[in-house]
Amino acid sequence: MEIILGKTAGFCTGITLALDKTNKELDKSDKVECLGDLLHNDQVLEKLKNKGLVVINDIKEAKQKVIIRAHGVKKDVYDYAKENGIELVDCTCPKVLRVHNLAEELSKKGYYVVLFGERKHAEVLGTFSFCKQGEIIENLDELKQRIDYLNKQEKVAVITQTTYNLQKFSEIEKYLKENLTTENEVYNSICNATENRQKETEEIAKQVDYMIIIGGKKSSNTNKLYEISKKYCKKAIKIETVQELYNEDLKNINKIGVMAGASTPKESIDEVIKYLKERD
Repeated sequence: MEIILGKTAGFCTGITLALDKTNKELDKSDKVECLGDLLHNDQVLEKLKNKGLVVINDIKEAKQKVIIRAHGVKKDVYDYAKENGIELVDCTCPKVLRVHNLAEELSKKGYYVVLFGERKHAEVLGTFSFCKQGEIIENLDELKQRIDYLNKQEKVAVITQTTYNLQKFSEIEKYLKENLTTENEVYNSICNATENRQKETEEIAKQVDYMIIIGGKKSSNTNKLYEISKKYCKKAIKIETVQELYNEDLKNINKIGVMAGASTPKESIDEVIKYLKERD
């Protein structure tokens, strides 16, 4: 059995920075508050909680200091913290912060901002809070239903969730070019780490008999990798831990591809690779 492990599998720079900042805070204190889950991986979160990380769900619960998760938060969280003297340890991914700034800048220039992403995702909610006017659209079908309304706006700006599906956004860009007639600006704000990981997942999925995607169940970028895998490989599975592979039938599988989401720790990947080698 040949195993192909993606070179881009595992922690991205944004997650690494968030973990480094959080661990430094935990080294200084027995208890540190974090507004929402720092990242979407239960195994990593459990380790942080064992070190003293306490997840709160509302900034109003914060005492004197609180960590901002990697996905970012809404603008009113920053406003409330400033007004109430709460120190923020901002672990928002720098690439997400850049999209926040872009959304705010475009709004100030009078653009109706269309944000492509998952409506209930923390990053999308955070980014959209910086828009004075606009809407969230999840996919091409929704865009087609809204195109007449968008063409009635004076000017429209389009941005994306940093972990949006690259292939799907390419289709959206093509449609916008052909159908959006009002003054517009279109920004592909998918981060390069996400883009590279999605491209590599596609390349691997095309060459293997079986594709394994490792990542948290709530991880948006992991779900995108799974979507891509299913498109190009006849058999694909998404798992969070190696135990989920124990009942999988791997007989007559010659090539297995392995990719992991941006919040997946190296040890989770290593456990899967070790198990696959032992099964061979």
